[in-house]
Amino acid sequence: MENKEQKKVKGYMNPYLGGVLLGLVLLAANFIAGRGLGASGAIKSVVVASVQTAAPEYAADTKYFAEYKEEHAGSPMKNWLVFQMLGVVAGAFISGTLAGRLKFTTDHGPRITSRKRLIYALLGGILFGVGSQLGRGGTSGSALSGLAVLSFGGIITMMGIFGSAYALAWFFRKNWI
Repeated sequence: MENKEQKKVKGYMNPYLGGVLLGLVLLAANFIAGRGLGASGAIKSVVVASVQTAAPEYAADTKYFAEYKEEHAGSPMKNWLVFQMLGVVAGAFISGTLAGRLKFTTDHGPRITSRKRLIYALLGGILFGVGSQLGRGGTSGSALSGLAVLSFGGIITMMGIFGSAYALAWFFRKNWI
């Protein structure tokens, strides 16, 4: 017997419709802002602003931070990607609330603990974050936005992301089955 909470949960959006809507958002971003989407740029802006606030001498003496400051006038927190990510977080919160899915859980398979799942997620996020900086963009910035304009780098990035995920899935599948 289903409880009341399970009954009010709405179904997920059709993935094809979601893909079309994502494409329209990407098109609008290119039209309005003159560039595609990107989450890793927002994270970079937050990191640069944090280092400039906590250790201004270090930021001034480090080539990476000095180059970022030269390329981006004003505060790193005024980068439009920061506002985009704030919108993504707010939109996810609103969507989860309206769909009745707003809860704090850790999804995992029967053979893995919540703690191990969180450790894997953290390690994966760190690796992907480093990779996105080395590759000059991640899934949304380099792969989706690059692929949308038929950039060779975007095609290679998309192949790398999905290819490595497919190749490594076999090693991690036991955590979910």
